[in-house]
Amino acid sequence: MKNFTFKDLILYEDTDYILVNKPPFFSTLDDRQSFGKQNIISLAREYLPAAQVAHRLDRETSGVLAIAKHPEAYRHLSIQFQNRKVEKIYHALVDGLKEFDQVLVDKPIYALNTGIVKIDFEKGKPAQTYFKTLEIFKKHSLIECRPITGRTHQIRIHLAVLQASITGDEQYGGKPLLLSEIKKKFNLKKDTDEIPVMPRFALHAFKLTFKNQQEEEISLEAPYPKDFKAALNQLQKHKD
Repeated sequence: MKNFTFKDLILYEDTDYILVNKPPFFSTLDDRQSFGKQNIISLAREYLPAAQVAHRLDRETSGVLAIAKHPEAYRHLSIQFQNRKVEKIYHALVDGLKEFDQVLVDKPIYALNTGIVKIDFEKGKPAQTYFKTLEIFKKHSLIECRPITGRTHQIRIHLAVLQASITGDEQYGGKPLLLSEIKKKFNLKKDTDEIPVMPRFALHAFKLTFKNQQEEEISLEAPYPKDFKAALNQLQKHKD
């Protein structure tokens, strides 16, 4: 991974909060996936020892992540997450031509010991997500996702329920984005394997909106990272 500093990730900073654009393949916390490696919280604490993250993104998911600079700010934001007062908007590339107009998926999610989740009406926790189509390509769609709750892998499993698995999310039925499937007269060199356009599942935390301790609204969008932009460019280029 290309070297960068924590300052390179910062989108916004005030006396209480830092909002960063988390790169893909970078864990939010020090967990099993990131053991012995750098992660967002370790970088943040090099910048500010008291830093705390009030929410998390999957390792492969890119996008906006809020970090509290002191305990009071952390509690203030955590309460907003608990009371579902934080607005989260994600963008996802999905397999298939999907036309969603504020479609609500309201299905409970149960986390398995394997690290994946399933829909379970007996043991699952309530989970709701709204979906809206932003753009349709030849074989894929760009979807706006608005999770109301914040369960593990919520957007990923709810899109799978709609038979619109996130592109590249093989864990939940998604297929890799291959140029050969969208580009006319595509030629692959002999004795070579085709590499997917995007090396991860195509999910990006696009926007985060909450209130600071003065009850003023903070609302910020995170630009797409290079791999997400490259995938979108290819889909738009070969749309017809």
